[in-house]
Amino acid sequence: MIKNKIAIITGASSGIGFATALALSKAGAKVAIGARRTNMLSELEKIIKENGGEVYSQRLDVTKRNECISFVDNVLKKWGTVDILVNNAGLMPLSFFKNLKVDEWDQMIDVNIKGVLYCTGAVITHMLENKSGHIINISSVAGRIVFPSGSVYCATKHAITAFSEGLRQELSVRKNIRVTCIEPGVVATELTNTITDESLQGFVENTKKMESLQAEDIANAIVYAVESPNHINVNEILIRPTTQDR
Repeated sequence: MIKNKIAIITGASSGIGFATALALSKAGAKVAIGARRTNMLSELEKIIKENGGEVYSQRLDVTKRNECISFVDNVLKKWGTVDILVNNAGLMPLSFFKNLKVDEWDQMIDVNIKGVLYCTGAVITHMLENKSGHIINISSVAGRIVFPSGSVYCATKHAITAFSEGLRQELSVRKNIRVTCIEPGVVATELTNTITDESLQGFVENTKKMESLQAEDIANAIVYAVESPNHINVNEILIRPTTQDR
């Protein structure tokens, strides 16, 4: 089901995006990788090519709609189609709301919500014309459970979970476009590096002590959803570390 498919992965420079690009490439997909850190994209591109895969990379800031459109247009010019979109780019600068980190709120809304909308909007006309496609949105366990210091972050992930279900209802039955919402628990990635609220340092340290999920675990879940036969729409995958209680 994956061999020779064309997959776009956002936020591919590290973590889940990096691992997903590798996993989909190893499964036979041609992968288009986008992120702001082009030096890390170049390293991923090198690895994929060394493994015999086909890859296209481009600097991508998902908060800029014109860049999302340009990225998809260039993929279409290169390979003629887009079969899979993995909306992975995201930020998690947790903070207590009373600390009024407004710039961080804006950044999360721009990346976590608008970025998903912009990238999905950039591929949707093509997928509708093909009456085929698979959109994978990376939400979070925070898209189901709210916690102190996570009010804004959780709000963005609740939005993605809701958006995914709305897309499924609109597109899956009528247009044969599958939609999957992936909801990871704690994953060992760079995500906590964006936390600037000093009162959360204890939380960050405790998270690092946990036997977390690895980015490859989430990539494997994505491969499972994509590899499922076309009559199966894997709508949601909630995946936590065994030691995570919430």
